[in-house]
Amino acid sequence: MTAELSLYGLYVPTLLLLSIFALICTRVLGRLLMRVGFYRLVWHPALFEFALFFILLGSFSTLLTQRG
Repeated sequence: MTAELSLYGLYVPTLLLLSIFALICTRVLGRLLMRVGFYRLVWHPALFEFALFFILLGSFSTLLTQRG
């Protein structure tokens, strides 16, 4: 994985971009799971979303390093 990405001359860490993408995906999945009623089965919804964020972040990071 490259350490940073150049966006119009501004160097941005790759992990920051992956974190933003993982946060967006976590929010979308959280709303979807709420509509389905999945959170009735979860003991602590905030802790579940926190763990989901890090699972997605790790998955995206792994996919990026395997691709490159």
